[in-house]
Amino acid sequence: MGTPHIGGAARATLAGLASLSLATGLALAITPQATAAPQASVHAARSNPYSPAYQHPYRHGALPTIQRTAKMKSWAASHPAAAATGPETLSYGGGIDGIGVQSGHSKVYLVFYGTQWGTQSTNGSGDATFSGDPDGAAPVAQEMFKDIGTGNERWSADLTQWCDGPNVSSGATSCPSNANFIPYQSGGVLSGVWYDNSAASPSAATGHQLGAEAVKAAGHFGNTTAASNRDAYYIILSPHNTNPDSYQGQYCAWHDYNGDSTLTGGPVSSSYGDIAFSNQPYNMDSGSGCGVGFVNSPGTLDGWTMTLGHEWHEMMSDQNPAGGWTNHTGSSYDGQENSDECAWLSPGSAGGAANVAMGTGTFAEQASWSNDTNNCAISHAIVGGGSSGGGGTLTNGTFETGSLSSWTTSGSTSASTSAAHSGSYGAVVGSTSPTNTSSLSQSFTAPSGTSKVSFWYDVTCPDTVSYDWATATLQDTTAGTTSTLLAKTCTQGAGWKQVTGSVTAGHNYTLTLTNKDDNYAGDATYTYYDDVTVS
Repeated sequence: MGTPHIGGAARATLAGLASLSLATGLALAITPQATAAPQASVHAARSNPYSPAYQHPYRHGALPTIQRTAKMKSWAASHPAAAATGPETLSYGGGIDGIGVQSGHSKVYLVFYGTQWGTQSTNGSGDATFSGDPDGAAPVAQEMFKDIGTGNERWSADLTQWCDGPNVSSGATSCPSNANFIPYQSGGVLSGVWYDNSAASPSAATGHQLGAEAVKAAGHFGNTTAASNRDAYYIILSPHNTNPDSYQGQYCAWHDYNGDSTLTGGPVSSSYGDIAFSNQPYNMDSGSGCGVGFVNSPGTLDGWTMTLGHEWHEMMSDQNPAGGWTNHTGSSYDGQENSDECAWLSPGSAGGAANVAMGTGTFAEQASWSNDTNNCAISHAIVGGGSSGGGGTLTNGTFETGSLSSWTTSGSTSASTSAAHSGSYGAVVGSTSPTNTSSLSQSFTAPSGTSKVSFWYDVTCPDTVSYDWATATLQDTTAGTTSTLLAKTCTQGAGWKQVTGSVTAGHNYTLTLTNKDDNYAGDATYTYYDDVTVS
């Protein structure tokens, strides 16, 4: 949602609320959408005095209590609004700062905000875990974002119908073929995890404080330019027993961007470009009101993954709210985003929430509105931009996921703390034991405004370059050329070195990082690679 989205499955449409079974004990809220873009329509959902977003326009997508839901429905029924088009049709808001949707490969950063998360550890899957996380929510969030775009899942493919760019007219309800489409997010979207334990999280963080934390996170991850944040998204995860933006009893999550003037405390300044972020409370503290048990039994984390998915979908289709795709029909859905219109639809019903199987796990998710099929889609064909295996920006170049997600691997490869040039992780290509040829490769599109690709490497080669070496190549698949960024190199103890090569914005590339070992006992060669960036 344009303005902060509330409630992972937040922003349910008023009509959608009608199909909500009160027997579930789930309270839904409708959040008025913040007006960050010049929109003239009066948002009916926003004007509902019982909505958690009423007079809080930055809260996109909200989950109210059952009692509040009933009052919202009653108010809406007594204030009908005529629909100019189909009541759930979304239209393009014209973009804010040139940004409508996230039209590259999404880079999702999880920010665990405050010392109340407790002591950090790492589980067997390489996920950060915390002693102050009684429901084990942190590793599940990491696994979900690692898994998006894997295992042939089609829940996220609904996004591929949305677009932005100069060829998309404000008010459009479909995308022209020459638009910048959201690509299918193949290979996962998790790009970094940070435990900010520099201080305790506020007991009730304001919108401004949450936005400031997102800007701080951008600096932590080295995303210090507008280009590096164009496809970035920072999820600010507040700890157990806190009440960020007074969510308790009102909603479950929301999303926004730093420049929204309606944020409580005002907009957040950024020297890193626009920063998309979300407020993700520890919403299991709200029980069934935020989705506990909505799909599964006991389903402790049902609402957690649903709200995470809800806000990510809405950020992807409306990155700087409300410059992307939102409802301007004048109906009871007015002001809502794609996931709002499908929030809290009961499992088994049309467009209802369901378990979505991905590459390595299954997660409870909700559907999102689809203009091209005129329904709430929990699964959708890939359209528009197609696959991002060559159409997305380079992701997980810092390996801070603790994994090699987004990279294609061969031979012996791993993510390891011993291989970090900066941060906590780097990539090991090769092994301390004899191997053969090992490599990492990733395809990407150079974003607008970029001109170079760079990486750091540290090779341990006790042999000679005749037998063992590190090397790296960059294939420009658009131009049909290949350049060698790192010629065959065999050194030992030389430390970290940086390599830089040129790219042309808009061209598709495949970067391959290689380690060659001759599998001879006693002189195994391996290479550390880290901080792969396009800028």
